[in-house]
Amino acid sequence: MAVEIERKYLVINDDWREGADQGTLFRQGYLLGSEKSSVRVRIEGEQANLNIKSATLGIRRSEFEYPIPLADAEEILNTLCEKPLIEKHRYHISYAGHLWEIDIFSGDNAGLVVAEVELEDENEAFSMPAWIGKEVSNDHRYYNVCLVKHPYKDWKDKV
Repeated sequence: MAVEIERKYLVINDDWREGADQGTLFRQGYLLGSEKSSVRVRIEGEQANLNIKSATLGIRRSEFEYPIPLADAEEILNTLCEKPLIEKHRYHISYAGHLWEIDIFSGDNAGLVVAEVELEDENEAFSMPAWIGKEVSNDHRYYNVCLVKHPYKDWKDKV
């Protein structure tokens, strides 16, 4: 079984941009979100994938991902996925031996900027960059599948 161990944080400033890559545009949509799992289609640059992820709250979740044809992904996003689609630019930066992903959301989730780090173990120690703020790993509102139903633009209590 594929397992993802990931911690998610708010980003408090733009200092991460020094040393980051050029970034990649992501478009993704959800076909199904249930109590047990979510099914999404994602276009990352020129590649497309179908992803199935467990709906458990926390830093450890089951995840399965399969490549699909780009044209199929476009059709699925345009006709079958719930709206609004998730639109974001993802940037990568290495810091103290870990790869961080910084997502800058646009569209209905504009203004939201989060950073994620994948770990080998739930208790793995890692250094925190100075541009990292509050941890939101256990706050379901920050899960992409939830941002479709409750976009950041509608939040009353933005952090």
